[in-house]
Amino acid sequence: MDKKSLSERDVCTKLITPAIEKAGWNIKKQVREEVSFTDGRVIVQGSLHTRGTRKRADYILYYKNDIPIAIIEAKDNKKPVGAGMQQALEYSEILQLPSLFLRRKKIVF
Repeated sequence: MDKKSLSERDVCTKLITPAIEKAGWNIKKQVREEVSFTDGRVIVQGSLHTRGTRKRADYILYYKNDIPIAIIEAKDNKKPVGAGMQQALEYSEILQLPSLFLRRKKIVF
């Protein structure tokens, strides 16, 4: 498998999800993938208003139902490891999570 040619979705499906399962997480009960966790910022201009883009995490890991404890932000292998760092930090702050994971070449949980 040529890891450099994998898309972000491929990285999630072929590398991250299996690593999460191997680490003992219950995919059906403790992991949510591609989950929107905000409705998007309300943008007002005069009497008009609209919603901005929703925040969407690649993975949120849950201790129990509705108790998130970690976020995993994936990027394809063409981007530097820091490319998702700020995004993951922002998401973890919004969700008030104690930890986050960035994936590069090794996956360790």
